[in-house]
Amino acid sequence: MCGIIGFISKDNFNYFKRMLPQAVLSLHHRGPDDSGFFYDEKIGLGLAHRRLSIIDLSSAGRQPMTSDDVSIIYNGEIYNFKKIRKILEEFGHKFKSNTDTEVVLKSYMQWGVDCLEKFIGMFAFAIWDGRKRRLFLARDRIGIKPLYYHFSNGTFLFASELKAFMAFNIFNKDIDSDSIPLFLHYLYIPAPGTVFKNTFKLLPGHFLIYENNTIKTNSYWQYPDVKGELNSFEINEEEKLQQLDDLLTQAVSNRMISDVPLGALLSGGIDSSIVVALMQKVNSSPVRTFSIGFKEKGYNEAKWAAKVARHLGTDHTELYVTPKEAIEVIPMLPGIYDEPFADSSAIPTFLVSKLTRSHVTVALSGDGGDEQFAGYVRYWSTKSAVKGLRYIPVPVRKFISDLLKAIPLNWIESCYLPFRDILPQPFRVANFPDKWQKLTGMISKTLISELYRMTICYWSKEELLSLIGKQVPESQFENTFKETDGWQTISRLMRVDQKTYLPDAMLTKVDRASMAASLEIRVPLLDHRVMEYAASLPENLKYRNGTGKYILKKLLAKYVPGELFERPKMGFGVPIAHWLRNELKDLLLDYLSSERLKKEGLFDHVIVEKKIKEHMSGRINRQYQLWALLMWEMWREQWL
Repeated sequence: MCGIIGFISKDNFNYFKRMLPQAVLSLHHRGPDDSGFFYDEKIGLGLAHRRLSIIDLSSAGRQPMTSDDVSIIYNGEIYNFKKIRKILEEFGHKFKSNTDTEVVLKSYMQWGVDCLEKFIGMFAFAIWDGRKRRLFLARDRIGIKPLYYHFSNGTFLFASELKAFMAFNIFNKDIDSDSIPLFLHYLYIPAPGTVFKNTFKLLPGHFLIYENNTIKTNSYWQYPDVKGELNSFEINEEEKLQQLDDLLTQAVSNRMISDVPLGALLSGGIDSSIVVALMQKVNSSPVRTFSIGFKEKGYNEAKWAAKVARHLGTDHTELYVTPKEAIEVIPMLPGIYDEPFADSSAIPTFLVSKLTRSHVTVALSGDGGDEQFAGYVRYWSTKSAVKGLRYIPVPVRKFISDLLKAIPLNWIESCYLPFRDILPQPFRVANFPDKWQKLTGMISKTLISELYRMTICYWSKEELLSLIGKQVPESQFENTFKETDGWQTISRLMRVDQKTYLPDAMLTKVDRASMAASLEIRVPLLDHRVMEYAASLPENLKYRNGTGKYILKKLLAKYVPGELFERPKMGFGVPIAHWLRNELKDLLLDYLSSERLKKEGLFDHVIVEKKIKEHMSGRINRQYQLWALLMWEMWREQWL
């Protein structure tokens, strides 16, 4: 994988040219193997690239790459590049390397922006077309690879990460005030916005043309319409299962092309186990697999990963991480993410990436299964709430919600845990305190969007109005609910996640954490052909009898015994709630001290102090709210 950055600035060309080497150096972790530059002083253009060599390790793959006054800098992998190359050769194109970069460049020269429709892969790239004097930026369909841009005062910037912009000391770091409530609400800043004014994320499945000081963005791919109204008895279930097997096998096989060592991240969950099983299916030698574990009960899936690895015959490596080793990552997070980001699973994601990179350069992962095959508990809980609460008057619901919230968390958890393993599958959950608090909040809501909001948002709209005096602006979350009006409930919720949480939280987390370790992650479940096929399946092939991933479980059962994966979904987390009361207490109290908050004048210190006291008492779990504030303050200290 690689890092890219570029600028167009006629008035400040000399400044940006002088500073570009320093800016691209901030992306060294994305491409430690090589760097390159291209300038056109007449236009005021500069392009820079950091390379992580994966395909064609020779100097022929250096970037920027130029052909006939057209230049490219590129981050990603096109898995069907060899097929496209053959077609281009039939058109008369000549190639100087064996890279997919050159195939992307020549594809643009042959088909223009329509070349995007031909690519299967993950990518973010910039092409300067000197013939037309225009800049062309594009991002892959799902948003696996990041691409930011900034435009102000006649200067256009773009880069793989925001830190590259901040390397220019004239970059204006004015905070977009809407980003603060959005961040605290979702724990990330939804696209296309960023934390800074005049600075944006290019949306997944979009391209941008910068020409004559004007920006135009367009979509080249849309998520497919859901055709899940049919019931599974109207189709041949075994046929659908075989088609999914064939499609995923192809997607996995495509992603095993590499000129450097390759492996897989294995958590022992359904998605990563399917990926590894299919890798082993198409590979003659044992696949390298990697996992990390924690001694803390409720956060360790390493034992299950080891069992799956033994069954499949992989060459497995595991590392048990101490709390001290995990906590040592926390000061690194603002630098890794360079925009406020508060998903604490970034910690284990970085640690497993670091472990994996010590053995291989490329790894496949199982990301994307939950959002396509109804893997999250919040889908069925929202569906159940929509169905069950419609007949209960709102005042009664509010009374029940307040009553349940008054029950001490420790007590209700102690009552639940002894019976968890004998309850029906939908009611066997990990991290019970978090699920309980979300359930008690949902009861008082009415609209499906507000019910679902309670499961994924942490500082509520009402709390944020008190905390910072601002409303939460509308974003892709609300827009997607409007677009999917009339859909079946679970299909609707998955589509909301596919357009929001998946690219802006999940894929952002994985990209930055893995790239911080210079590890390339490939995600076969997010092959757009898989996503289009999954969208065509009826909902009850994804969610049935109170559990999700119905067809994925049937597929995995072809390769792995059910007793190795039929268990409550755990997620990939760390015991933040406990750490904030113990090992991280001093750090929390320092960054969120009333003195500090009053001086900054952003957050109501009385409200924050109350949240801290509630959490420290153990009566209420405020880990997500406090972690978000801590991440904001640590980010602010490093970057502003």
